[in-house]
Amino acid sequence: MADVAAIFKAYDVRGVVPDQLDEAVARATGAAFVEVLDVLAGPGAVVIGYDMRPSSPALAAAFAEGVTSTGADVIDIGLASTDQLYFASGRLDLPGAMFTASHNPAKYNGIKMCRAGAAPVGADSGLRDIADLVAKALTEGPATAPAAGHVTHKDLLTAYADHLHDLVDLSGIRPLTVVVDAGNGMGGHTVPAVFAKGPVTIIPLYFELDGNFPNHEANPLDPKNLVDLQAKVRETGADLGLAFDGDADRCFVVDEKGDPISPSAITGAVAVRELAKHPGSTILHNLITSRAVPELIAEHGGVPVRTRVGHSNIKQKMAETDAVFGGEHSAHYYFRDFWRADTGMLAALHVLAALGEQDKPASELFAEYERYVASGEINNKVADAAATVAAIEDTYSGLDGVTVDHLDGLTVSAGQWWFNVRASNTEPLLRLNVEASDRSEMERVRDEVLALITGASVEEN
Repeated sequence: MADVAAIFKAYDVRGVVPDQLDEAVARATGAAFVEVLDVLAGPGAVVIGYDMRPSSPALAAAFAEGVTSTGADVIDIGLASTDQLYFASGRLDLPGAMFTASHNPAKYNGIKMCRAGAAPVGADSGLRDIADLVAKALTEGPATAPAAGHVTHKDLLTAYADHLHDLVDLSGIRPLTVVVDAGNGMGGHTVPAVFAKGPVTIIPLYFELDGNFPNHEANPLDPKNLVDLQAKVRETGADLGLAFDGDADRCFVVDEKGDPISPSAITGAVAVRELAKHPGSTILHNLITSRAVPELIAEHGGVPVRTRVGHSNIKQKMAETDAVFGGEHSAHYYFRDFWRADTGMLAALHVLAALGEQDKPASELFAEYERYVASGEINNKVADAAATVAAIEDTYSGLDGVTVDHLDGLTVSAGQWWFNVRASNTEPLLRLNVEASDRSEMERVRDEVLALITGASVEEN
């Protein structure tokens, strides 16, 4: 029997197929989802989508069986990106489930779930309760249903593309040539539909849907997975390169030289564009994004709000503050006009619009949003994360000009630099991010903190 506790994470379900996640687990999860979200008393239906992994159609069908066994109906949108599922949840006002393991290797699959209107389902907002019911069903067997619901198939890809273009109009931009690396993921499904409008010529890389990822992992956060995109941009003289992860909800950008543009710079650029449309609005940024982001927001008349890392935290804070936009260092971008959900595709359209509405190359344009030097995220395995963090805090607390906060992990700030260390939710890891006014200062602080971490470290990733 599956170890339910091992696959129900903080924000989703994820495990190796079929060892940890199989059709029985998916079926039980569908029934539990209906019960916990009280679907029968509300909308009476659930919308389901799935990615290109070989196991996804069967797992999605099993989940649908679990839903319909309770008497609830299913709207099956078929192959979809995760943000396309969020669109369906928002447009249809239905709770939803997306079958994907995002950027994880081929042997994995998972389920991302949301309430109607793409509202998040996390550990503290239903996921833990679903896990408890799944464990019970796998042990005792499913409950008997009064009547079976019905499954209806609905294609929403064109409606999804039209909605994005209603939010960002590319019709007036200059012609652009863009290399897109879909990584054999769902970008190969959504990019042709979305980029069919506007004067954008696409040079496709790895658009064939293949959940075995024959070319490289669909994880653009790892620099080695950007190499082909960078080479193709330089070879073709393209204006820009875009890389999507496996479920195409995150988008990474490289300039015309093939150099990566940081997600913080993209957050800053999109924030400025959103503030032009919604003056004085609140913009969220997680605490790992560059200091340049809140500076840019304030300079353009917005209200910056710093948040913890993670989509549930961002979405909750967006609802509380009515923020128009939020960005994370991991290239997750959230839009109020997209039901406060994250969509890399909408961020990509903003990038194309920003570039195409003026004549500078991407390297010059986005350099305006890069003010500091960052280390990137450095992971270390440690024997005792809490003790290591406490030792780091003891080292820096009380120093002149240094402040400490605990919004998410430990953040230590001074005039010319800051760093954050926080423990992983799922692994014995400490994650370190450092930023400073110049490279030498960043490297000095980085090495100083790493020396404290590696004293208690098992190994560095």
